[in-house]
Amino acid sequence: MTPNAKPYALESLGLRMRVFLFFAALAIGAVGLLCLGLMLGYHRLGSPASLNAFVQGGVIGSFGVLGLTAAIWYLFDVNVSKPIDLLAGALRARAHADVSAAMDPSVARYLGDLAPAAHAAALTLSETRNALAEAVARETTRLSSEKNRLAALLSDVPVGVLLCSGDHQLVFYNGMAVDLIGAASKGAAPGLDRKLFDYLREGPIRHAHHRLTEAEDQDAASDLLCATRDGAEILAARMRLLPKDGAAAPGYVLTLRDVTADLAAHAKREALLTEVLDRVRRPAANLRALLAVLPEGTATPPAMDAALRQEADGLSKAITELAKRRDEGQADLVPRSPLRVADLTDGLRARLEARGLALQADDAPLLLRCDGFEVISLLAHMALGVAEGLAVRQFGLTVEEDSTDALLRLSWQGNALRIADLETWLAAGLDEDVPGVTGRHVLTNHATDIWPETLADGRQAICLPIRIARRSGPRPKPIARAVVYDFDLLGKARNDKVADSALADLTYVVFDTETTGLLPGQGDEVVQIAAVRIVNGKRVEAEVFDMLVNPGRSIPASSTAVHGITEAMVAEAPDFATAGRAFHKFAEGAVLIAHNAPFDMEFLRRHEAAIGARFDNPILDTVLLSAVVFGQHEDHSLDALTHRLSITIPEEARHTAIGDSVATADAFLKLLPMLQGRGLTHFGAILTELRRHGRLLKDLN
Repeated sequence: MTPNAKPYALESLGLRMRVFLFFAALAIGAVGLLCLGLMLGYHRLGSPASLNAFVQGGVIGSFGVLGLTAAIWYLFDVNVSKPIDLLAGALRARAHADVSAAMDPSVARYLGDLAPAAHAAALTLSETRNALAEAVARETTRLSSEKNRLAALLSDVPVGVLLCSGDHQLVFYNGMAVDLIGAASKGAAPGLDRKLFDYLREGPIRHAHHRLTEAEDQDAASDLLCATRDGAEILAARMRLLPKDGAAAPGYVLTLRDVTADLAAHAKREALLTEVLDRVRRPAANLRALLAVLPEGTATPPAMDAALRQEADGLSKAITELAKRRDEGQADLVPRSPLRVADLTDGLRARLEARGLALQADDAPLLLRCDGFEVISLLAHMALGVAEGLAVRQFGLTVEEDSTDALLRLSWQGNALRIADLETWLAAGLDEDVPGVTGRHVLTNHATDIWPETLADGRQAICLPIRIARRSGPRPKPIARAVVYDFDLLGKARNDKVADSALADLTYVVFDTETTGLLPGQGDEVVQIAAVRIVNGKRVEAEVFDMLVNPGRSIPASSTAVHGITEAMVAEAPDFATAGRAFHKFAEGAVLIAHNAPFDMEFLRRHEAAIGARFDNPILDTVLLSAVVFGQHEDHSLDALTHRLSITIPEEARHTAIGDSVATADAFLKLLPMLQGRGLTHFGAILTELRRHGRLLKDLN
């Protein structure tokens, strides 16, 4: 043992333990001196018969000394040591966590002027902090306004924007980037301080970064094509380096644009053009050769004439077929906004009712890929023609799915429509306000056709197929367009060994579970799991995990009364193996934090085999962290801890997994500077301190 080992061990003990050891030493010393005095008196007396009296006196005196010392220690502990601990915790909360709650003065009534003096010092600190905050607020308001303008601008930029550190960790991303690379990891959204290569293939990006770094030109940019991890999407990207800021490698800005559809359309056009040139070139060459051998001014021989006609017919058919295929591909090349069937029928009904006609229509849960104005105009034009030519006043409209098309049928009771009349109407203009747009023009633009037919019930109809965009469903959640960033990550130092890492440099995932009961070893299961991420000492509000879980068993009414989750709510939810895999991905590379972590971790680790992954993350427990800061004698429930730290949990969020996760994360962020104020700045030091409180709660590391 080194010479400094003993003092360090003594200093690592808490105040109350050191006071206890002081009184214990005092009691032992007093008993020892008492026994020594009795022994000297016995030897001076020299009477063996008095030995029992001396022994009895020594025992009684020793117990008296021990009892008196214990009583004095207890009074000192309750009235001095414990209030000092409480006062220290309150001061640390004020100094490091910006908590304004003061300690009850009656608790420290025996400390003399210490408590008022500490309160005055804390109040002065608070006033100074407020004055400084007001001085900074004016400049902060201006910078915040500029930041908000920048965030609003970048959130709606029609390209994905990523900002990465020199070691390819995400520092910033906007909403469009989420759309482009979010599907690269089976729906997992990008996250701050995650590797870019979790979402995009690294080869082209590394090469571009290496080229720009070697060029040492801050104005240089590199255009590249990269793909998502699964290769499903091709992205056009441009990389530009950021000014080097002392890091080993400079960070960079990467803008992304999805060119998968563009490349596919380009390839399709190129293939069509190649085929056009090939199929037209040969008949044209043959015709040229045949015409070259004909003498000028001579009659064409019958065989030659037949050959010329055959080649001309082949050329005509090839051009006609290729033009048709070009028209079919035109619908894919011209993007159209999806149109709901309900909106189409409503627009058509309005057109017909304005002319005194009636329309009955059935709705269908479909979105059509078409120009709504043109299609409604075409159907209204057809209906008006039928009304005038066949004296019809009542129409019906039905929509049927036919593979990738929706078949629209405008029907009526009466005589059949002649093809000649239909062709006449298609050649006429649809709307006086839009001259030149005919029914045939609409059909060509939509690569479709129209025809009359007689239905099985004797009704007549005009049929019009339109391409289906997709089936309509519940309105999707609005896409979050807020940008997510932390520029401090550009220069962040990283340590491969978690124990040697500073607490502020680690990434944390704070999580909580709601369950069917409190006995994981006796059949209870998880019904909800939620988590939030803390990166670089800040909770990232946009990065949240919240998932209901089907427990595969009934949920007792007593549990539903606590967390509000019913069996109907989890009926369509994924099982725990699926949810566990998603959570494992969300928590990858982070330190897990929970309040009473052994309870939640037992559920996770019990299903590791089904999940196919191990939860071997380092773990922190806010119960133990609270004990380190405030002492074991305090109440360390989540309600008590958040109250002590002036954190408000909304009533509707209490006992929900996401609500408790947010509260636990906010509590940890307030405990963090208090721990650092005690010199516990690294993860390894925290673990050493936590293990001193092992009798309170098991440490899982």
